[in-house]
Amino acid sequence: MTNRTDGWLERSRRKRADRFARLDEELERRMPARYARRRPRRVLAGAGAAMLGLFWVDAAVSWALAPSDTAMIVNFVILGVLVVAGMPLAGQLIAMTRGLTSRRERELDERQLAARLRAFATSHQATTVVIFAVLVATMVADRDGRESQIPGAALFLILFALLATHALLPLVVAAWQTPDPPPADDEGEDG
Repeated sequence: MTNRTDGWLERSRRKRADRFARLDEELERRMPARYARRRPRRVLAGAGAAMLGLFWVDAAVSWALAPSDTAMIVNFVILGVLVVAGMPLAGQLIAMTRGLTSRRERELDERQLAARLRAFATSHQATTVVIFAVLVATMVADRDGRESQIPGAALFLILFALLATHALLPLVVAAWQTPDPPPADDEGEDG
């Protein structure tokens, strides 16, 4: 029984590794050459950070304006922007980083593992600062205690923004920190 399970598991791992190898080749072929330079990668990472910032803008607008029609309209507009622009952007970030933050550790080499660890450590520090800032802002704004009138939608959106930041910030940081690829070796120079 164990041999059959081990064989199945090994075939599954091999198939997954083959799929990732084909995906890497396809990404290498499809990725625009402009992402081989640092500046375009950082622009894309900045756009990802701006999309994350929209979650926080949505929460702040809901806090300030909810319950109102204006808050709902702003909420739906921001949600539309996040779906229309944010989803393709996240796909580009994943492709550009070659799935660095989403792959299993055993599927990464030592260089990729180091880059992943650096991205997660940096994003963890940034998320800690964000959580602390939210805590301070909530304590300062909510001085009425039990009589507080914080809209439920705003609390939900703050928690959703925290979740999105926790989940997606490592991807943005990995895209920002991605080093330039090594220069191509010219075979004619070796003699």
